[in-house]
Amino acid sequence: MRIKVDPGLCEGHNRCFALAPDLFEVDDYGLSQALNGGVVPPGREEEARLAIDNCPEFAISVVEGD
Repeated sequence: MRIKVDPGLCEGHNRCFALAPDLFEVDDYGLSQALNGGVVPPGREEEARLAIDNCPEFAISVVEGD
């Protein structure tokens, strides 16, 4: 599973980072981005989906394909 954060939609609520700090990082402006190129380690998919579901701006999505 791969995820991405759309920087044009992210408004810095940081719910994703609060829920899954090993999957996201926050920059100096409070905006989030996915760690590790967005690759979600095996067994962490539920955390990623929780972060996706809790983003009020719908800025996080699953990347389909390679």
